[in-house]
Amino acid sequence: MPIFTPGRRWQPPYMPFKREPLSRRLLITAELAVKGPTWGCRMCGNCLLQETAFICPMECPKGMRNGPCGGSTPEFCYVDKTRPCIWYKIYERAFKMGRQEKLMEVLPPLDWEKVGSETWGDVAVQVKKMGVGSVVRGLVSPKKRYQTWEGIFRPVRQPDWWQGDDEYHAQKNTEPISELERSLKAGEFVVACEIAPPLSVSTNKLGSNIDLVKPYVTAINFTDNASATPRMTSWACSKIAIEHGAEPVMQIAARDRTRAGLQGEILGASALGVRNVLCVTGDSPVLAPQPRGRMDINDLDAIQMLWILRRMRDEGRYLDGREIKFPPKFFLGAAASPYASEPKFQALREHKKINAGAQFFQTNLVYDIEHMEIWLNELAKRNILDKVFILVGITPLKTLKMARYMSEVPGVWVPGTILKRMETADAAGNAQEEGVQIALELAQKIKSFEKQGIHGLHIMPVGWEDIVPRIVTEAGLLPSGFVLAEPIKK
Repeated sequence: MPIFTPGRRWQPPYMPFKREPLSRRLLITAELAVKGPTWGCRMCGNCLLQETAFICPMECPKGMRNGPCGGSTPEFCYVDKTRPCIWYKIYERAFKMGRQEKLMEVLPPLDWEKVGSETWGDVAVQVKKMGVGSVVRGLVSPKKRYQTWEGIFRPVRQPDWWQGDDEYHAQKNTEPISELERSLKAGEFVVACEIAPPLSVSTNKLGSNIDLVKPYVTAINFTDNASATPRMTSWACSKIAIEHGAEPVMQIAARDRTRAGLQGEILGASALGVRNVLCVTGDSPVLAPQPRGRMDINDLDAIQMLWILRRMRDEGRYLDGREIKFPPKFFLGAAASPYASEPKFQALREHKKINAGAQFFQTNLVYDIEHMEIWLNELAKRNILDKVFILVGITPLKTLKMARYMSEVPGVWVPGTILKRMETADAAGNAQEEGVQIALELAQKIKSFEKQGIHGLHIMPVGWEDIVPRIVTEAGLLPSGFVLAEPIKK
């Protein structure tokens, strides 16, 4: 077990993908001999210890380099329950050391050409550029120490092709690009919902579900292989929604994307008319049915996707710097997790997503309004509630079994009072109706926060799309000018 990185074990180091000269190999061996036992170094060649409270983030099974996933807990990593959530430990130490704002910098994905090599050589090159004498004088001077330190390490961790920072980047084009963006900017309390993509090529049920819910909601979200289980792609469902006269929110999971795949897919989706994009890191394949796919680190995380897509849209450039003659246009969103780990930790994570480019959030499931309010207060402390639109997620509980399952989902908290209500209703034979009543109560409570940082409701019916019209109607959330549309005839 490493001395300073509180992981369960020292993972094997990465191996380089090319033959290195002898001098470089000796330096790699020396760096691994020092940083391996000390920090559990895996020789990623892109060291971030300066920014992550001197705990190596590559101990995370997902390889998250910008913060925890939505399943973060104080107790353990949900991917490997025998080890702690390494990002919870990073946040915990950073807050104790007063270094939490260092975590705000948007850090790059791995440069795979450098993976398996060392970082000390890059540091030495930067010291030589600055001048050894200047570096020594700067480090011994209290007034110049931080500036000198940054001069050495920032170019190492922020290569020219990335140049991440900790600043907020407002959208350059302020005109709404989608109906969802227009409604939110107009101050409307928006209702969105989620429809599960089909498990086959048949789209009959998908089309009827879209027709069923579209009069009641502003936008429809299509998940991207949730629980790492294959379904019809989100972009295909989004295209079908457009054909049915509905506005889609296309979800993109980093888990299944390479950098080239992400950029190509967003161009295609934009050309097909998709105008709302939601970036998520994605569930680990540990949740997938067997045989499972690759269980090693993700190439990208949600924050890195937001950074890449925002720059494609606003700067008209690919990640490699090439110009995009006709850039894609979209309203960019991300997931938020009010109940994952500490609220102040999550607020920092959400803040970083906003800085990277998130314009709206769809939250994980909310069953405890009091805890949601604590999370909102932490967002308010960071002065970011005016920079993002928040749609709060709810799922109507259809059975007691479902309620118990939800209470075990990483990042979701179901209070004991709700479980007790479902147990009582189940014994009386009316658990489904009780679940609807709980959903209605939550929807009305969430609506009461309309002027306090909440801008809408996101209903995730988990295959129970028939209940969406009732919840929207009985909660008094019908859109202005509501008209029940005729279904499209095939």
